[in-house]
Amino acid sequence: MRERAGWSQKEVDAATVGEVWRELGLGEEPEGLLYAVNREYAPKDTALADGDTVALIPPVSGGAFLLSDTKVSLDQVVDEVATGEAGAIATFSGTARRHSRGRTVDHLDYEAYEGMAEEMMAKLASGLKERYDIHEVAIHHRVGRVEIGEPSVVIAVSAAHRRDALAACKDAIDILKVDVPLWKKEVYEGGEEWIGRGS
Repeated sequence: MRERAGWSQKEVDAATVGEVWRELGLGEEPEGLLYAVNREYAPKDTALADGDTVALIPPVSGGAFLLSDTKVSLDQVVDEVATGEAGAIATFSGTARRHSRGRTVDHLDYEAYEGMAEEMMAKLASGLKERYDIHEVAIHHRVGRVEIGEPSVVIAVSAAHRRDALAACKDAIDILKVDVPLWKKEVYEGGEEWIGRGS
């Protein structure tokens, strides 16, 4: 969207999040566009105050498989998989922890091979649907800096029954850590270290 607009930031006068796209003058709003206000996901009816920062987050491979440089939301992935047929929604939230391998961690930095990472998440979900009786899968993963206590990845799986939802959710994070091109750097007291896939 930045390339399409020719700029990355613009001041607009909008009372709610839902008015922002129209004020940007970029034509028809893309399907699946997400919004964040001051680094928190926000619905379109969220009221805006002077000085608020609104980020537009276009899903690359649909809203269900997303890389984001702002905070990811467990509520968002749950909303994406909820259906009237779902009797169970299993979730996973992986958060940055203070201590790792005997070191005190200050924060994490994530990098991804964008485009391929989302495609691999979609492929992961397709494989889960072949092995389990589930409805939908959604995975959102952070890129960039993640503070201690913040989620780096959130996953939701919906199914008619809890057994398949829970099993598929467990497999989702296990496979994600091995197959999806994501890399984590731990920044700790006195140094830093890149941790490859599988961490």
